[in-house]
Amino acid sequence: MTKYIYVFLSILVSCGATERPNIVFIVADDLGWNDVGFRNPNMKTPNIDKLAAEGIIFESAYVQPYCSPSRTAFMSGMFPFRVGMQHKVLGRAQPACVPLNYTFLPQELKKLGYATHMVGKWHLGFCKWECTPTYRGFDSFFGYYGAEEDYFNHSVGASLDFRDNELPARNYTGEYSAYTFTRKAVDVINQHNVSQPLFMYLPYQSVHAPIEVPEKYFNMYPNVLNHGRRTFSGMVSALDDAVGNVTKALKEKGLFENTLILFTTDNGGPLENDANNWPLRGGKHTIWEGGTRGTSFMYGAGLTKTKTTYNGMMHAVDWKPTLVSAAGGSPDTFIDGMSHWESIRNGLPSSRTEFIYNLDDFEPATEGHAGIRVGDYKLLMGYPGAPDGWYKPNMNRTRGDVFDNLIYLKGDSPVHLYNIREDPTEHNDLAVKMPEMVDKLRARIDEYRKQMVPALFPPPDPASFPKNFGNVWSPGWC
Repeated sequence: MTKYIYVFLSILVSCGATERPNIVFIVADDLGWNDVGFRNPNMKTPNIDKLAAEGIIFESAYVQPYCSPSRTAFMSGMFPFRVGMQHKVLGRAQPACVPLNYTFLPQELKKLGYATHMVGKWHLGFCKWECTPTYRGFDSFFGYYGAEEDYFNHSVGASLDFRDNELPARNYTGEYSAYTFTRKAVDVINQHNVSQPLFMYLPYQSVHAPIEVPEKYFNMYPNVLNHGRRTFSGMVSALDDAVGNVTKALKEKGLFENTLILFTTDNGGPLENDANNWPLRGGKHTIWEGGTRGTSFMYGAGLTKTKTTYNGMMHAVDWKPTLVSAAGGSPDTFIDGMSHWESIRNGLPSSRTEFIYNLDDFEPATEGHAGIRVGDYKLLMGYPGAPDGWYKPNMNRTRGDVFDNLIYLKGDSPVHLYNIREDPTEHNDLAVKMPEMVDKLRARIDEYRKQMVPALFPPPDPASFPKNFGNVWSPGWC
């Protein structure tokens, strides 16, 4: 009798696992609002466009103005200012990482029976092994720990930052990272046991600096005369091919029909690298809409109202609980994020009414000092980051653009107020006309400030230097 009970329970667990969707979470690094074909016909992104058009395009999904803070939000479901990750990004030599008391998304999905794999960029700290992907919920990791590196030799200067699980990955010199990461992602898919649900986190290096791309993608944009914009555009198309190859592998493995794909940028596009956030104001390194309103969409399993856009307010902290809900789990109630799964899949209003763009008192807060959205209104206090302004990409001129840069000021002044629903491009500052609204939103910021954790931004530690580890950036020094 015991034997039959065991077999019955095993069948139940197996059935439950197969009903859970596979989840592929793709992050494009530094992709601008207008750097995709579904918004900009000059961009050649047919694979991304098809998924977006047949899924749900998010029009009000927000991210942080920088890499590490957004990835903190993705993985932990916490606003960066509440975990100390609000200031700039983590440098390779800094002895810090997202605090270990926070449970990451793959750890939650493992509780639901998922196989969890990561391919790509980490950028959440690596000074000790406990900070690294395979210690924070991933069954496997192939990628790099830091912010940026050469796309072909996978190094910063003479020092390698490329890992296959815990070991240095030394045999990939000369291969463009989008090719390598896609090949590794396809390997994960092909080797996956289909009786278990799959979670794959795929944060590509593309299209972060340095601006590099194989020639065939550069040649896809002969009408773009500006070298920087042409190269950046080619990088986006290389990323699109990567997405197409991953979806092809999912189809060939028989997983695609039961796969939910989330695609998002980690911040707005950097204008200085020829990204395109038009018509939004500003870009990466700012808390203007161009730095924080992220290009994103969802496609696939579980969605009932598709081929549409979704205007509900969401933030990067919401992706963790939303994906846990999509997987059939119960999200934590003590994190900042909230699940929008039922709202997204059924086209219902968002339950989020406010969020923090950033709160950073660590001077100089060059990525934006303080900002909040409450309902339709957005309040910025102090320095909002730079560059400022509205820029179409430099397509047909060979010289570079000169951007508007504000003078850095400490503190909570000046203030700017916008009605984002009516004025998403932030042209009409209402601060003088609506002082009562300014006071209301300032009071909300003051409440959030009571929850702020001092920024984890220590000085570089020479113990981190690659010469101590065979010229490889490595954990184990803090």
